[in-house]
Amino acid sequence: MLQAARHSAIIDAVQRERVVRVSDLALMLGVSAMTVRRDIEALEDSGRVERIHGGAKLPGDSSTHEPGFELKSTQLTEEKHAIAVEAARIVQEGMAIGLGAGTTTWALAKELVHGPRITVVTNSVRIADLFHHGASSGAGRFGSTVILIGGERTPSDALVGPIATSALKQLHLDALFLGVHGVDTQAGFTTPNLLEAETDRAFMASARSTIVLADHSKWGVTGIASIAQLEEADELITDSLLGEDARRVLAENVAKLTIAGKPSPPDGRQAVSAR
Repeated sequence: MLQAARHSAIIDAVQRERVVRVSDLALMLGVSAMTVRRDIEALEDSGRVERIHGGAKLPGDSSTHEPGFELKSTQLTEEKHAIAVEAARIVQEGMAIGLGAGTTTWALAKELVHGPRITVVTNSVRIADLFHHGASSGAGRFGSTVILIGGERTPSDALVGPIATSALKQLHLDALFLGVHGVDTQAGFTTPNLLEAETDRAFMASARSTIVLADHSKWGVTGIASIAQLEEADELITDSLLGEDARRVLAENVAKLTIAGKPSPPDGRQAVSAR
């Protein structure tokens, strides 16, 4: 592939995903990682992308930038579906679970609408609507109970702030499924919204276990506010496009790393490793 064509493809990928990894670009373009790094350097010199450790991102893309739900729901749909299917295996009849806001947890909700009868606590308007319409259409087999907490609405349709945090402090959940904006070795799990970080921490405190759902594009991304450090998650479920270096780091830091979309071991789960 000619250099101009590679540059165009890299710019398209950055504009589509916001953050891209060198390893993913090398695989997509069929060239070496060194070639991709040189391309990124050239594109950075022209101001078209910004180089970051292990990849590239939109120039000037702020740690407080929060894409809307509609845009995010069209990105990496296959990967999010695979993560959702894997996460749905954890949910059993009678459980009380938390579903944080986000498009990956929304994908999980679509799986659970057809699943066992459970109690769902969420701060996502979209997820609450999904269960409501599923029940009214008969899609939900048993009619799960859904509790939508109040709060201030964010661009990603999350309800956050003191009202949300206060409500969560009164609850006791079996498990929380949490979507995040970014996953970073130093910053941990992050969000571009300060109030959402506070609400997510309250969500974690209310649950016996926290399962983070994050596709491979979240690796290396840092929002302005940290929700929790990597070791505070009981499990991280991601997709098979996550790079080997990221897998190694995460396997060393989270209690359990699960790769969705790979052949299952005999127990039916897809754990890569655990501390």
